[in-house]
Amino acid sequence: MNSSNQTIMKTAGPTPATTVAEAAAASGAKLRHAAIWAGVLIMIGAVAGLVPRWHHRAALRFETRDLAIQNVAVILPGPSHAANDLMLPAEVKPFVDAPIYARSSGYLKRWLVDIGAQVKQGDLLAETDAPELRQELAQAKAVLAQNEAALALARTTAARWAELLKTASVSEQEAAEKQADLELKLANLDAARANVHRLEELQSFSNIKAPFSGTITARGVDVGQLVVANSNTELFHLAQTDTLRVYVHVPQSAARSIVPGQMAELTVPELPGRVFAAKIVRTSGAMSSDSRTLLVELQVDNSHHDILAGTFAQVRFTESNAAPLLTLPANTLLFRAEGLQVGVVGDTGKVELHNITLGRDFGPTVEVVAGVGPNDRVILNPADSLVSGATVHVVEASGEKAAIAEASAPGHGPETKPNK
Repeated sequence: MNSSNQTIMKTAGPTPATTVAEAAAASGAKLRHAAIWAGVLIMIGAVAGLVPRWHHRAALRFETRDLAIQNVAVILPGPSHAANDLMLPAEVKPFVDAPIYARSSGYLKRWLVDIGAQVKQGDLLAETDAPELRQELAQAKAVLAQNEAALALARTTAARWAELLKTASVSEQEAAEKQADLELKLANLDAARANVHRLEELQSFSNIKAPFSGTITARGVDVGQLVVANSNTELFHLAQTDTLRVYVHVPQSAARSIVPGQMAELTVPELPGRVFAAKIVRTSGAMSSDSRTLLVELQVDNSHHDILAGTFAQVRFTESNAAPLLTLPANTLLFRAEGLQVGVVGDTGKVELHNITLGRDFGPTVEVVAGVGPNDRVILNPADSLVSGATVHVVEASGEKAAIAEASAPGHGPETKPNK
């Protein structure tokens, strides 16, 4: 009875002490789980709040760095359309040009030609009267006659004494003296003849003649004026203008393309529509140290006298073999203490400043002799603060025509697109 009751009591339920411990353990586990979940929730909330802020800061840094990069428009240098059509100012001069001075002194008796007259070689231009020269010539002729008479006497005397020497009537010394006197008289005669010929030549210069065919371009004396030999008084100025010499200073960049035998075209502003054929005959063969140019001489046929000597003209070298130069818009230039520069954008977006040498200035565009290549990306409207090594962002690549149009509009730069 008792044992059965005990068995029933054991199976009926736990004791109060055991129930309380298990309940406390279960309650602690629940609290730990709750704390863990609370920590997880707090971490999730913190991450959810920090990630957007980090993304915002990263986006702000990226946008700030992107906005700090300058936007630029670039252009590729184009070939100069005038490279093989070189036109330069020229100086037209007569083929032969000479001032005419007096060779003998005297008074101008008359002049027969005036400015603009066409004369032939040997034509009489003027006559001078030189009475003193006539008197000197008369005196020289008289001295010549005296020397001729003295020579005749000396010749006769020397011959007679030579005959007397054969018979020993005179000494050899006396015969030798007579022969020497004959030779002296002969020399005096030659001197007198030479003096007469000199004065006759001087007297012939009293008739002033044209040394070559041409046009009288100036007359500096008038009738009655004293003309002094070897003075700086110019009597006439004679120019041969049937053929003209044309002188052109060719820049160093095109000098090697100029060779004798090439043809060129000569134009005169006062003769619009007229083109005269010119031929290169020679060059100076050396560059001028002052202007770095090559002096080129051309010849032009002027048989109809359409071109006046001394006229300003222009020469177009149509057969120039010069390699085409590159051109850039004028709004790509940077004026620095180091000289003219342009900004070139490399493949990595870095800027390099190139020193350039300019050729001709066409206004909206300029010729570039050296400093850039045909594949260089040159910055349009560069900022004054642009330096080598700066990073830029190319936003627009213009064609040559668009760039020239932009450059020809004063104060108008290329339109750039906003960076989105």
